[in-house]
Amino acid sequence: MYVPTFSLWGEVAEFTAGCSHWTLKRQITIPALQELTVCFYLNLEETRGSSPWTAFMYRHPKAQYAELGLGFKAGHLVVWLFGVEWRTQKIVLLESQWYPLCLTWSHTKDRPALYLKGTLLKLTAALYGAASSASSSCSTLAPSGSLTLGSGHFIVNKNIQIIPISRVSGKLSLFRMWGRERSSKEVASMNCTEGDVVKWERNNWDTQICAPLQDRSLKCTWSIYQVKLIITIIRQDENKTEIYTARDIAHQWLRKELPSHIYLHIVSVFELSRSNTEDLVKTPYEDELMRFSPSSVNSFRCNVYVNVIPAEDVADVQSLIATRLKNPYNDTSELYFQVKVNVSITGGCDSEQILRSWLNNSLPNNSMTVLEFQLVPKAQRNHPKLQSEYPIRVLADTVSRRESCIFQVQVMMPSDIHEIEERIRNILLTPYNKGSISILTEDIEISQILSFKCNAEIRQTLKGLFVWPETSGGETANQTCPKNPDHYATRHCKGKLNTHWMAPELEDCGPVVETIPDLYPVNVTADNAQDVVDMIEVLLSNHSTLNYDELTIVLDKLQDIINVSVVTPELGQALLNIISNILKSESNLVPFTNNILNITEAMGDRIVGYEGSSTLVAPAIGIAVVDVVPGEFNSLMIGVASDATGKKTEIFINRHPLNSTLAFISLPSALQHCFPQQALNQTPPRIQFQFYAIASLFKVVFSMKQIDQTLNTFVVAASVTNASCPIKDLEEDIEVTLQHLIPNTPYKQVECVYWNFNKNNGQGDWDNYGCRKYNSSPYYTTCLCDHLTHFGVLLDAARTQLDPANEQILTIITYLGCGVSSLFLGITVLTYTAFEKLRRDYPSQILINLSLALLGLNLVFLVNSWLSSWGLYPLCVAVASTLHYFLLASFTWMGLEAVNMYFALVKVFNAYVPSYMLKFCFLGWGLPLVICILVLIVNKEAYGSHIYTDTSSSALQLLDNSDNFCWLQDDVTFYVSVVAYAVFIFLFNTGVFVVVLIQIRRMRANSPAGTRSGVMQDLKGVASLTLLLGLTWTLGFFGWGPGRIVLLYLFSGLNSLQGLFIFFFHCLMKENVRKQWRIHLCFGRFRLEEHSEWSNSASIGAQAKPKTNPPGALRPSVSSTKSSSTDSTSASSNYSQRDSSCKRPDLGLFMNSLALPQPQRSPLGLGGPPSCRGVSLTPGWRNHMLHQQE
Repeated sequence: MYVPTFSLWGEVAEFTAGCSHWTLKRQITIPALQELTVCFYLNLEETRGSSPWTAFMYRHPKAQYAELGLGFKAGHLVVWLFGVEWRTQKIVLLESQWYPLCLTWSHTKDRPALYLKGTLLKLTAALYGAASSASSSCSTLAPSGSLTLGSGHFIVNKNIQIIPISRVSGKLSLFRMWGRERSSKEVASMNCTEGDVVKWERNNWDTQICAPLQDRSLKCTWSIYQVKLIITIIRQDENKTEIYTARDIAHQWLRKELPSHIYLHIVSVFELSRSNTEDLVKTPYEDELMRFSPSSVNSFRCNVYVNVIPAEDVADVQSLIATRLKNPYNDTSELYFQVKVNVSITGGCDSEQILRSWLNNSLPNNSMTVLEFQLVPKAQRNHPKLQSEYPIRVLADTVSRRESCIFQVQVMMPSDIHEIEERIRNILLTPYNKGSISILTEDIEISQILSFKCNAEIRQTLKGLFVWPETSGGETANQTCPKNPDHYATRHCKGKLNTHWMAPELEDCGPVVETIPDLYPVNVTADNAQDVVDMIEVLLSNHSTLNYDELTIVLDKLQDIINVSVVTPELGQALLNIISNILKSESNLVPFTNNILNITEAMGDRIVGYEGSSTLVAPAIGIAVVDVVPGEFNSLMIGVASDATGKKTEIFINRHPLNSTLAFISLPSALQHCFPQQALNQTPPRIQFQFYAIASLFKVVFSMKQIDQTLNTFVVAASVTNASCPIKDLEEDIEVTLQHLIPNTPYKQVECVYWNFNKNNGQGDWDNYGCRKYNSSPYYTTCLCDHLTHFGVLLDAARTQLDPANEQILTIITYLGCGVSSLFLGITVLTYTAFEKLRRDYPSQILINLSLALLGLNLVFLVNSWLSSWGLYPLCVAVASTLHYFLLASFTWMGLEAVNMYFALVKVFNAYVPSYMLKFCFLGWGLPLVICILVLIVNKEAYGSHIYTDTSSSALQLLDNSDNFCWLQDDVTFYVSVVAYAVFIFLFNTGVFVVVLIQIRRMRANSPAGTRSGVMQDLKGVASLTLLLGLTWTLGFFGWGPGRIVLLYLFSGLNSLQGLFIFFFHCLMKENVRKQWRIHLCFGRFRLEEHSEWSNSASIGAQAKPKTNPPGALRPSVSSTKSSSTDSTSASSNYSQRDSSCKRPDLGLFMNSLALPQPQRSPLGLGGPPSCRGVSLTPGWRNHMLHQQE
């Protein structure tokens, strides 16, 4: 057996004046990395005050600055990254003390992280080199550079030149580099693991004249190890050793040589041919072995995973294993054979007892012992299928019966294996006669058992932890029950060709783990990982739904299993079944989507024990991994197909899709640029494919895409393990074809998307960046993407795709409507502002503010696309926020219009509000401003240039179909600050609208029959109220389904022309407004003299003069102190000629349209009915009564 000893664990590099540095060997290449971790131990022998020193430095020949490094300067630890120097606070490092240091970095972060003794140190950028401080968040570590330990260096003419003043005086050990960023938890808990980019091994480092020194003062305890061996098996029979036989021999040898506290976990054996030894560092002994060994000498490469319990120092374990395994192995003192024989028996009844007696009497008791005898059932017999060189003997006695049996023979004598087998055969072929019983042997099959012991095992079960000792084949081990110490569990060691443990008998033991929370204290180790998987499978079988805590526990245990275990295809299938069960459950998986995806990908990255490719399939998920050879990759096609029933899925590789294909992905040759050049210390790259058949895993809360669109395909993913660069912006597109879950009817829009892990506050959401639709049919959609990730197709469930003709017509209607509205809103504002008599009352003042808000909304919208086309981001933010502000202001003033109606018509009495209009202005203009400011504070990137394709939520989304439109980009912000706000306003307005109509109906019911208005007058009033309260905007919330086109036209026309309707109902159709126009704007016979209006009112109002009310009898209410309405300035004869009986105030702007019934004349005279005496009336109505008194 050959055991290579490359490890430097337990040894250190000591740097002195005569020994300044180590360098990384040229054949060890560092790939391009976008994240990394470097860990090492440092022991300073002299601190030299504030003198600078460098622990390590990595440079690239084409860069003028240090790509990566760590050192000390002026009392600070410093980190060099892409030319930027990062400093810690002042720190004191003591002499002759080991300090663990870890440096991590990722391209997603703006600075590196430095840990000293597991504590994160604060880093501040101190000196800028050729790269800017921001470069660390978008750079990649340059590949194939030079790395030195103990000193800094420059590269001159491709040669390393050491910087003399940068030498560190002390010891350095366990320098390792990983190609990923380790978390703070991993830095603290996994400090004894070996690197995967740079390792602490002899074949990684050129030690110059500085030979490594043994130093056991640095202890690092660990329990999980991988041992790489080359074994040579020499057979005396000169036959070739099959690989399964070699595995059994290696297992038997390792089990015998290794001490009892080192447990074998997995033993994998591969043929070692001359072609595949070129990637190994060979010793002269190995070269000689491969060159001169005869063909009967078989060599194998062996990978062994062991678990040391309790954990020991890494250097001690490596030394112990190397010492134990370096000696040749030869053991023939005790041999075991399995014998299968077919016999004919004459006489007797109990065949099993007869055969047992025959074997005990025939085989010599002093050297052979029969073990594990078993009579083969008739259904499992082979007659005469066993191959034998001996002829079959047939008894003349017709009463004979045929039987088959299997047993094991223990041979206690050193001898040649062929001689032993021949001797057993001759003994069994000898005819046996005893009394009336005779036995003739027909067929014999003899096989050597290489191992006849069951190894010690630690099993974690639902009924507790059991430690089963090493047991010989045929024997039974006993253990006390953890929960019931008075009871015992048993386990039988079955002696066969592959001796193994039988399932433990645990019926007498009570359960320890009964629920999923009971799994929390279970510590997952490499030895019990499979047991924990079995426990989770049993527990999940009793749960149709998992709560948040249960999902957290299960997923954490799965992650632990992957971290500590060697993931074989069998373990991978078990893990996949668990994930499938979780996906099929009715649990809320939204908070765990990213976690599940990461666990699945980690399992695929770590799976071993397959050749070329491996596929695993479960009901709700499938995974495939394919090893690739850099430089030989052209393309790869992977797909998923189902059978006719749709229940069984199959993953196929490099086959064209069939009609039953559910998903298909074609990877281009451009991927090979991100494959690393395979070096000694790197595992070959692999491509991983994932398939998810449960759409609920990708359900997103508070996502606009999920509200308006549904996932209409299964989800597929592809990734490259050990990629040397991010796989994005590829020159050749990745082609993804997905089958629709529901056939897509015509005019349904589909969108190609990928799962963005960073969206939705880190919970993930769909994104369409880098993906586009290539073609789509009712059953399939093909997408083209320039990056690898999880792909899906969203179907627009909320709307039918508009055809170009309707879309163009709606756009024209919207822009024309906004232009026309802007014109007439301006006229309305000028009219009510110029004529003082029109703006005396509150309804008129509210109308002016609403018109101003709508005017601002229309104008900003009309210039939005033009301003955004300038490409200035600050300008776009300003335009988007202004548009947002005027939209909210418009909604707010519509709501305040409803509030004023409620006070004026429903809550008339005792409703005094001081500074009424000032408070309305504060709410109408201030509240939208507060909301916009909060949006900018909470998410400064909420505003920007973005296209909204959902026309159901806002008119803004109808009006522009270009990418150059400035508006809200964040889904959550849009739905909270626009949709929710509008829903609240319009629900309130709708309620007020209904209350107003009911109140007017009651008043009409009490009016005389001759005073009731006609149907057209009522319809005009309802239309006026509807437009003034903005109720037409609610059409946007019902714009889906078959009537979508009709509703879109109504929505666009009514809302874009809202300004025109306001002018029509509140200017053109109001008599007092027309009078003001005629007084101030007309000439000739159309001009109306101002005195004619007021003289008429005065003469009418003088017909009745009630007594003046006493002081304090009346209090002001929410109506204007000048007049209750515009109409009150020119009171009609109907109101002035009658007395009041608890009359409602006039609502001014809209009551001319919706005619109110006239009040009945009071029989009690001018003082009014008794029911109204002493009641505070609104000032508007008070003024009307005072006019009557005059």
